[in-house]
Amino acid sequence: MPPLTWYKSSHSSGSGGQCLEVALTWRKSTHSSGEGGQCVEVATCPHTVHVRDSKAGDTGPTLTVTPEAWRVLLDGVR
Repeated sequence: MPPLTWYKSSHSSGSGGQCLEVALTWRKSTHSSGEGGQCVEVATCPHTVHVRDSKAGDTGPTLTVTPEAWRVLLDGVR
């Protein structure tokens, strides 16, 4: 099992009280090239699907869509 990436909630206070962290497991697409080319990673949650460029990792932007929108996208590219 890949390691989890933990993110602190933006609603957590900075003084140590009411802290909540969420873990995402990122999976690289089986269609990504192994030579550093077109690399896409996906992390799924019950109500959202997160997509990012694996070359940018934790520092790059993340696209967040609903599971339904993700299914429509996948059906469209098949």
